[in-house]
Amino acid sequence: MDVRMKTIFSCSLVIAAFTTAGCVFSQQPQAHLRAFMPPAPRSTAPAALADPAPPADSFVDRRDTPPSLAAKFSLPAWTAGDSMAKRAENTFDSGKKLYQAEDFAGARRDFDDAIDEMVEASDLEPADREDYQRRFDDMVETVHRLDVAGMGANPHSEDGRYEKAPLEDILQMTFPVDPKLKNRVREQAAATVSQLPLTVNDTILGYINYFSNRGRGTVVAATQRSGRYRQMIQRILDEEGVPQELIHLAQAESGFSPRAMSSMAAGGMWQFVVFRGQQYGLAKNNYLDERMDPEKATRAAARHLHDLYNEFGDWYLAIAAYNCGPLVVENAVERTGFADFWELRNRGVLPAETTNYVPIILAMTIIEKNAAEYGMDNIQMDPPLEYDTVDLAAPTNLSLVSDLTETPLPQLTELNPAVLHGVAPAGYSLHVPKGSGTQLSSSLEPIPAQHRDAWRMHRVETGETLASIGKRFGVTPASILATNNLTTPEAPEGDRLLIPTAMRVDAAPVPARRPAASTAARHTAATPHRTVTASAPPAKPRPPVRSAAVASKPQPKPVASAAKPQPKPVTSAVRPASSQAASAAATAAPAAVMLAHTAGK
Repeated sequence: MDVRMKTIFSCSLVIAAFTTAGCVFSQQPQAHLRAFMPPAPRSTAPAALADPAPPADSFVDRRDTPPSLAAKFSLPAWTAGDSMAKRAENTFDSGKKLYQAEDFAGARRDFDDAIDEMVEASDLEPADREDYQRRFDDMVETVHRLDVAGMGANPHSEDGRYEKAPLEDILQMTFPVDPKLKNRVREQAAATVSQLPLTVNDTILGYINYFSNRGRGTVVAATQRSGRYRQMIQRILDEEGVPQELIHLAQAESGFSPRAMSSMAAGGMWQFVVFRGQQYGLAKNNYLDERMDPEKATRAAARHLHDLYNEFGDWYLAIAAYNCGPLVVENAVERTGFADFWELRNRGVLPAETTNYVPIILAMTIIEKNAAEYGMDNIQMDPPLEYDTVDLAAPTNLSLVSDLTETPLPQLTELNPAVLHGVAPAGYSLHVPKGSGTQLSSSLEPIPAQHRDAWRMHRVETGETLASIGKRFGVTPASILATNNLTTPEAPEGDRLLIPTAMRVDAAPVPARRPAASTAARHTAATPHRTVTASAPPAKPRPPVRSAAVASKPQPKPVASAAKPQPKPVTSAVRPASSQAASAAATAAPAAVMLAHTAGK
């Protein structure tokens, strides 16, 4: 029995071994052939499923789903803001293509349009605010990078020097409250006479604590700089019928810096975005940005704030709308039913920056009106800027103005921060040091209008020759001879010679201003400084471009306050015209190649 069982077991092992080997041998040829054989035809009949797949919505029972959870899985609705942002991105892509083709003028035009459209999209409420902000920041950063890399500015100007808005970084921050301040500040606010209503709460107390300690340097620097523009700002705020305390918007927005630029592409002392500035008559092109003009921007800001107050009937809401846009405030009021800034702030329906913007203005107002209490009563302010205004009949190089008035170029740049590339366009109201307006006007007359954007005036110094002067300015002695009608190559010391330099910038003229519809009935007050006109030669007279004066409009009554004396306007007596350069003969330009030089923004 045992022998038989052993025999059967042995046979089973042998059979199993042959079976396994057979499987291996049979699979290898098939695997070898499978790579060379066409794939087997697939059945056209669909595979039968036991149960059909349920629709996507059936996984969630809508009847039992909380609204917050249902909203989490739903996509935000497409808005007009999203459409505008998409349009801006298409314009931006077009600008990048032009940039790659080295059409920098076209690229800059598209980039400017794209930024304008993105800013407009913000007011139209994009569905996803965070995504919009990210895309906008990326666009601004890219434009800046391309601007520096390939669309560089004229090396002979200081147009690229912008300053960061000093308080931009703290608008989304809050600060601890010093318990010692509470009662004192409440007493100060109650005793303070102000056209702007004053409120005291923990947020305002936090900013007062910050500005009187860690942020003291920011307040001191801005207060010092404000001396240059304070009289002008106070005069315009009074003329436009808005509270004098709104001067602190310029302090918060820019620290009174005319060349301040925010990360949102808002520019100037009052931080206008391009389309809003244009709405209030501030022109902008590749060579001129009137948002940087302190006086014109102040006038525009005062009118904009006046219009916002007329719309909302509340100065806090008007200030909030100035920061984030009137549509944002309108939507917040409509959604909540409350036309009260603090209620909207508590409900979280305003942007974070705006919720702190109004408290910053109030904190600065309380500190300034009680400066002695915070040790800021002895700040030495800068002297007011005093200047004459000359209406230019042709594009004019600031370097030429510097030569004619013997004014340092940085001083002219400070007086004319709106000029971006060292050439003021035709129709621009040029500011020059007080007393030099008539001198400049008469000195420009013998210079051909078509060459004022390029030519220079040079006073011959000891030891100079026409050859050395020509080498300095990159022109030939023969061209200097021809331009000045000289018969000998001698250059007497002290003489002033016209230098026909070749670099030119085709600056576009200042467009006629189109006031906003809401301000079209307002009267533009006379400027407090003397205005003279630099006319072209008689053969080509060009009248100056001036803003049209319009009828007056009643002003709203500000919050009652003690009467303040009206600050005296800055005036300047224009001295008699100088005879310098009057004997320089204006002749046709020599046969030299005039190079066209297009500077970047």
